[in-house]
Amino acid sequence: MFFYLKTEVVLLQGKYKSGDWVVYRMTKQSGSPGKRAKKVVGSKHGEEYRYQVDKYWVVEEQNDEGEVIVRTRRGKKRKISVSDTCLRRANILEKIFLRRRFPKID
Repeated sequence: MFFYLKTEVVLLQGKYKSGDWVVYRMTKQSGSPGKRAKKVVGSKHGEEYRYQVDKYWVVEEQNDEGEVIVRTRRGKKRKISVSDTCLRRANILEKIFLRRRFPKID
């Protein structure tokens, strides 16, 4: 006999803390996708491609409006909504094997 409990996933406002490593799946479009491109789709006539690339960032802070401010590898700061489905925490394998892709924490 099996019991199934229905649970709901609730997004918490305090989900991210300063220093957390996050991955953002960014959609791009160009004539030549790079090596790290995923889900590559060609245009109708094949001149351009639409694809997704994982970006590895570090959380600077989370504000009261439900947005996180992240720092990119090149030092830029971006503001992203916590509810954005493209934003997620880095898993343990990414932290181990892809640690060089995350910005250095000062």
